[in-house]
Parts: sequence; structure tokens; C-alpha cells
Amino acid sequence: MRRSDVTSGDGTWVGLSLDVGDRYQPGLCVFTAGAQLLVSQLLRPVLLAVAEEQHGGVDFWRTDGYRSFVPPLRADMARALAGSPERWAHRFAQYLVESPGSPLHEGRWLLSCESPLRRWRHADTSHAEYWSSMLVEGHPDGYVDWFLHSHSWEVLPLRPMPDADDSRVKAYRKQAREGRLPPVLLWWVSGLDCHVILDGHARYAAAVAESLEPPLLQLHRTVQRDDLAARTEEAVGFYEGELARFAELRAVHGLAVPDGAASAGPQLVRILDDLNTAQQPTWAWPMPGGENEWRHIALEVTGSQSWPRT
Repeated sequence: MRRSDVTSGDGTWVGLSLDVGDRYQPGLCVFTAGAQLLVSQLLRPVLLAVAEEQHGGVDFWRTDGYRSFVPPLRADMARALAGSPERWAHRFAQYLVESPGSPLHEGRWLLSCESPLRRWRHADTSHAEYWSSMLVEGHPDGYVDWFLHSHSWEVLPLRPMPDADDSRVKAYRKQAREGRLPPVLLWWVSGLDCHVILDGHARYAAAVAESLEPPLLQLHRTVQRDDLAARTEEAVGFYEGELARFAELRAVHGLAVPDGAASAGPQLVRILDDLNTAQQPTWAWPMPGGENEWRHIALEVTGSQSWPRT
């Protein structure tokens, strides 16, 4: 695997790019059969889901099968890496690559501290209220409502969230108050149109209990390196085309018409930045056995023929 830092135009660190090869199917894998979805980890069912296009959401059933691939984060590590998302990103990248139970597969990924979750909070909403509202509730079953926040940027825990008086949460609350809480690791799954918590359920709960914004690192697929050259050429072609269009207008209407660089230039920069950061759909594998196998697993997991209700 090759790692490389991704920065914005002003040099600000945005995230860590991960180029992964020789891993066709991940240990934490998404399977699909029509509108049905299964997330499994090392052959253990973790999450069953059914997309409801008519109502705009996902019915899910969560098992107790998920196990974090991140080892317990020691207090001395939290102190050493406090306030450095870059160093935490490299640390989590190591766990993602080394563990057979992670979602990484071949392709290009971004592990970023920039998350759309932060954009939705209104200034008059407390952190506790906002981050609590972003959590998808329900165990074992629940519903991801795609219209709840206009666009579903909700957070779905892969295991039940611990209470505020849980011993792990209490320990992390102290770290949160001291400004050295390790990040919560999220994975954006396009089939669910939401984020799932890969690691940091107790850390998320601790931040909410202290009415603080939880530090986040978000994992998602991005544009593959093999496609970058062609996409870059397209972007440059757009820029040159805009300059040519403005040149034609200037020839007709005179020098009062701008040359177009002031508008086309920033657009080119945004497009090029997006090539390194834009979310790409989550890969999903065909469900072996199709819908019949999915329903067989659903019956075994839920013990009910009435789920899903659709």
C-alpha cells in the first residue's frame, strides 16, 4: 500500500490517500441482492438492510457480530498524538491495512478529517443535541431516514452505543475534557447513504456527554490513481474551453468582457481538488445465492419471517 498526504490549495492538510492493491475482497464486505444488502465481517453477518426507494430510507437489522479491528488505544498514545489528525490518520491506516477485518480493498481511498457531518450543525444547536440527533437509533432493528437531514449524513453504530456511565465512556470523557480524545473512525457506505462507526463508539458517546464535537476521521473510496490522468485532462480541457469561449465574446463585444480566467481558474482548482477527495460509491459484491440466500440469513439472524416489514 502507498500512502500520501492530500493538501488543499493553501497547503492545509486534508487527509491521507491510501492506494491499496492485491486485496480483491475485504474482510468487512458489502454484499447486495437487489434492494437487499448484507454487511459481513469475516463471514459473520453484521448488518442486514433493505432499501425503500418509495419512502426514502433503509430498514436495517444489526447483529452483535461486529468486532473493531482497531486495538484498544492506550492513554499514552492519546497523549502523544493529541491534536494531530495527520498522525492519527497514519496510525489508523496501519490498522486498516494490517487487519483482515477492515473494509479496505484494492483501489484508492481517502482517510480525512474533513467530514460533511460538521456542515449541518446550526450555531444555536449544542454539540450534545446535534451529535445525538445524528446517531441512528434502534437495536437490533431500526431505520435510516434519508430525508431526516435533507441528505442522509447520519451515523449508524455497528454495535449498540454505550451509556454515559459506562466505564470506557467515563475514561474517554476525561480525555475529551483535556483535548486529547482519539478520533472516531467512520466509513461512508453509499448503499446505506450514511456513515457507520468502525471504531470509537465509546469516544463518540464521551464527546456527546461532554457536549463537545467528536474528532472524526472519515474513510471513503475516491478516484483511482489510474483515472487521475484522464480526469485531469478533462478538467484542463474545461478550463481551456472556457478561456476560448470568453475570447470569442471579447472579439465580438470588446475588451469590456473579461478573459474568463477569474472564473474558470477557481473552478479548475476545485475540480482538481475534488479528484483527490471526492467520494466514490462503495463497492458491493453480488450476494452468493442471491435474494434467496439473503432471506435465509435474515431468517436465521432475526428469527422472524415478518422482517423486513416491506
